[in-house]
Amino acid sequence: MTGWRLLLTRPADESAALASLLADQGIFSSSLPLLDIVPIPVSDTICEVIRELDRYSAVIVVSKPAARIGVELLERFCSQAPRVKWFSVGCATARILQDHGMDVSFPEEGDDSEALLELASLREALAGPDPRVLILRGEGGRELLAERLREAGASVEYLELYRRELPQYPSAALEQRIETERLNALVVSSGQGFEHLHQLAGDAWPQLSRLPLFVPSPRVAELARAAGAQTVVDCRGASATALLTALREYPEPVL
Repeated sequence: MTGWRLLLTRPADESAALASLLADQGIFSSSLPLLDIVPIPVSDTICEVIRELDRYSAVIVVSKPAARIGVELLERFCSQAPRVKWFSVGCATARILQDHGMDVSFPEEGDDSEALLELASLREALAGPDPRVLILRGEGGRELLAERLREAGASVEYLELYRRELPQYPSAALEQRIETERLNALVVSSGQGFEHLHQLAGDAWPQLSRLPLFVPSPRVAELARAAGAQTVVDCRGASATALLTALREYPEPVL
């Protein structure tokens, strides 16, 4: 058993899977999901975009919820698989698409926007005239990805498939969980996850901001530091592997 005692904040099913992997490595964790995934009602616009995916040079799926909802929409509204080049930010998202027969390119090392943008297959997909890219995502997020794609000459559109809401908790739930279970580090998987953590902490944030905070990217690290987090560890990815690597590299707390 290591000295880490982590607070996990992902949606409930993802936190449970991550907690199991951490337990196999002797790492204690406690889950307090700070993101509820709420699908956006299917509109005529969503139906039209899904039915006309063939017009895009590349479709990029940036999260597991986007992959799951996207697959459901394809099964509902497409009589045959669109002939489009699929990309994902990480291997876990790619696996969902691959399980439904899609050929997906993704970075073998790193699971962030920067790693995706370095893929030769993505650059090849954008090499033709007037490349168009569709990004499947939740509301907000991954702005850097779109900015860089536009700099490369592509036109970029979003298809937002879900929103992330903060579950209802008593005002002191976060502070009490950390104190009761003697947790000594916090883990968030997205910028909105951090924003919800900060919001739920309330008046206890100055105290909780002293705990090591593990984040998935430089963007989220910058957001956390701007809010006063004192020790931010960039895992350079949201996967369990990225988190485990960061935990091994960062000095372990003494119990």
